[in-house]
Amino acid sequence: MGLSSEALEQFHRDGFTPSISVIPQHQARHYRMELEAIEMTIGSLLGGRRLKCHLLYKWVSELIHTPTVVEPVKDILGPDIMCWGTDMWVKEANSETFVSWHQDSEYWGIDSDQLITAWVALSPSTIESGCMRMLPGSHKAPGLSHTDTFQENNMLTRGQTIFGVDEDKAVNIEVNTGEAVYFAYRIAHASHPNRSNDRRIGVAIRYISPLARQTKSDWDTATLICGEDRYGHFELEPEPKDDFDPIAVAFHKKSNENYRQILYSGTDWKTHRT
Repeated sequence: MGLSSEALEQFHRDGFTPSISVIPQHQARHYRMELEAIEMTIGSLLGGRRLKCHLLYKWVSELIHTPTVVEPVKDILGPDIMCWGTDMWVKEANSETFVSWHQDSEYWGIDSDQLITAWVALSPSTIESGCMRMLPGSHKAPGLSHTDTFQENNMLTRGQTIFGVDEDKAVNIEVNTGEAVYFAYRIAHASHPNRSNDRRIGVAIRYISPLARQTKSDWDTATLICGEDRYGHFELEPEPKDDFDPIAVAFHKKSNENYRQILYSGTDWKTHRT
């Protein structure tokens, strides 16, 4: 269930793995139905309902604990793993939304390279639908210069953008339904608009080692996935028993507000919505 030696070598060399089947397609389609049922109930996922959503939706909590999703993480981070965050990435069919070139490491405040993202596709992520693009080897470079643009249709919180990226060196990361790609904390990545007739839906799961620390806040939270937390750098999160479990929802409100302050550090964050 883990990474092949070739996939692990590619991760360390390029900063990302090949796409890997992690859940059956029928399960991924079921999760999509769960998501769209929630959207029918609450409307937009804005206002924080797309961030740290493993505290709100039972099926996302189930996904982050799925052994076939977690085993590749163990090959990179070791046996002790926590989930620091989850984001829902939905590009509507034939929409103009995009993601500019950026490095997550410049905004999240985690002081360790011991963080990787598992990006799990609930619908096909293709060149036509605006799949991720990555710059191989950029995870080995120091932090690249970013400019906050707050561009319309940019899915990033601040429209943070690395200008001058050589697009000819970028690689398209196509991920089929039920597959995942794993990528490094510092990898530069982006994506174009969705030109297909279907939604492009992905769940990004941010896994960390418990030895990591948060540098932009005195308090932060995470869910223990496996192994042990011998450091206590993050308050442990409750697991929702059902969608919108009252205890988990109350915890999410506090944790998500802190998360937004981290993401918008250095800006007037209260004027922006995520």
